[in-house]
Amino acid sequence: MQPRPLGRSGLSIAPLMLGGNVFGWSADETMSHRLLDAFVDAGFNAIDTADSYSRWVPGHKGGESETIIGHWLKTSGKRRKVVIATKVGSDMGQGKCLKKDHILRSADQSLKRLQIDTIDLYQSHFDDEVTPVEETLEAYAQLIKAGKVRAIGASNLSPARLKASFEASRTHGLPRYETLQPNYNLYDRAVYEKDYEPIATAEKIGVIPYYSLASGFLTGKYKSKEDAEKSPTRGGKVENYFDARGVAILKALDEMAGAKSATPAQVALAWLMARPSITAPIASATKPDQLADILGAAKLSLTKDEVTALDKASAY
Repeated sequence: MQPRPLGRSGLSIAPLMLGGNVFGWSADETMSHRLLDAFVDAGFNAIDTADSYSRWVPGHKGGESETIIGHWLKTSGKRRKVVIATKVGSDMGQGKCLKKDHILRSADQSLKRLQIDTIDLYQSHFDDEVTPVEETLEAYAQLIKAGKVRAIGASNLSPARLKASFEASRTHGLPRYETLQPNYNLYDRAVYEKDYEPIATAEKIGVIPYYSLASGFLTGKYKSKEDAEKSPTRGGKVENYFDARGVAILKALDEMAGAKSATPAQVALAWLMARPSITAPIASATKPDQLADILGAAKLSLTKDEVTALDKASAY
């Protein structure tokens, strides 16, 4: 696999990131470690998590995913083989926040849970839209100077705040966001392609989309709204995709998967990997067979005509 650069950060990753949102939630620690070992042993190197994973689970406080990854890093000895990406800014009990003191404090907490000295990619998870972008970037500058962070990225910032951040970086000599983590997949195309892709292309940053498989919809696992409703973790999100366009996308994926001896999930991920602005989609797995499925996407090459066919089937 040809490594792909994350903007101008100096970091390069394989064309698929492993999502850590399931660790400590739908994958316990033993299974999480098994998945992490298999992922790295297959030649992949980028792991994404956040301080808030998995705060939504009853009894959880956040930090569960980072803690599990930290235990794995400590026991596996594979720290040098991986790029660790985590996030700050999600609601951890005080609301969404990117104030300087919160970022500095949160970074130390994440480092402790991950049991590492440096976070490779530290990302603004959610924007509070009240804190000046300069204050947020100054916090990152302090962390980078201290050797606690290598590079920074952004996730759920508005286009206006993202542009303002790049302008502040240029004007004040502050670190700039080297990556963007947007919601982007074959179904959810419009917002990214209209509002964010032009920024990403102009700034030459890496793009690592989340919900790459539309919460499991693009795997073909769910054949109807009724199927989706049976899922305790994904049902509510997936059933919203079952409109005429969504059904057309599933049909196109099924047909192409059959023709290429692949799976719908592999085709959907390969479509993302083939888009020029995309560095690596993020996908999660809770079982070894699911992991094997998504890893197979990196070996699947789509022709220009096949990409065009999927573009047409998912046109918005």
